[in-house]
Amino acid sequence: MMSEERKPLAQSQAEVTAEMDDQADQQVGFEQLKKYAEDLRKLHDAHKAKQAELESVYKQLMQYAESLNTTVAELKQSYQELNDAYLDTIYRLALAAEYKDEATGDHIVRIGRYSSLLVERLGLPQKQVQQILYAAPMHDVGKIGIPEKILLKPAKLAKEEFEVIKQHTRIGANILSGSKSEILQLAESIALYHHERWDGSGYPEGLAGEAIPLPARIVAIVDTFDALTSQRPYKNPYPVDKALEIIRSGRGRSFDGRVTDVFLENISEILRIKREVKPDEYAGLPGWAWSDRDAGTSSEANGETADENVSRKTAALSK
Repeated sequence: MMSEERKPLAQSQAEVTAEMDDQADQQVGFEQLKKYAEDLRKLHDAHKAKQAELESVYKQLMQYAESLNTTVAELKQSYQELNDAYLDTIYRLALAAEYKDEATGDHIVRIGRYSSLLVERLGLPQKQVQQILYAAPMHDVGKIGIPEKILLKPAKLAKEEFEVIKQHTRIGANILSGSKSEILQLAESIALYHHERWDGSGYPEGLAGEAIPLPARIVAIVDTFDALTSQRPYKNPYPVDKALEIIRSGRGRSFDGRVTDVFLENISEILRIKREVKPDEYAGLPGWAWSDRDAGTSSEANGETADENVSRKTAALSK
């Protein structure tokens, strides 16, 4: 009987023990959860601190970037201003040289625009279109070193005088040499070679064909056209149709054939530019005639101002 009476007590103790074990497990679980929660809080706080630090660093970097952008922009502006001033100085020197045998500086403006038009129509990169726009006007900067009594002489030039005239290509190249600027390097090449002729009869080095740099070949033809159709101290402007006859006759002899073709194909644009830069100067005069300097038949009788070499070779056109 006693064993039967004690059995419920033993079961009760077992249940109590199990319950206590459960409570202990629950307490351990709760403590573990508290620890996890504390760890998560610490991680969260660390993350917030790190986030705040990153945001502070980001703000500093943005300030540095803004300051750097401002500095770069200022440097670019300073460089552009310096480059513009440099080009402007050389351009004014070219203008000073041009005033020696022309009443205005319109010629060099037209040469730049004609040249950039041909470069574009030849399909060359836009960078080259812009470069020759600024470089071509410097083609005759070497005239600054030629005595006016020779440069402006209305009569035939003696052989010795013509040799002096020819020196303007080397003088110009020397003035422009040694620059790191791509534009001035291009201008140097143009100044030196724009009187070379396709058949090798030009100066100063007697280059022929594609040995002549393309920019110089381009300037050669537009310089010839503009010189022919412009007023000079020693000549009246020639009519456009006469000037174009001279250009056509020089194709493959004085001028690159491909460049000549592109020039003639775009003559309406050329004339538009001429009108814009100086209206109504290209029409020629009713009493037009070859100038004394163009009428010569030997090289020593010509002051090569871009047109005489071609004019001499095509003197039959005046008959």
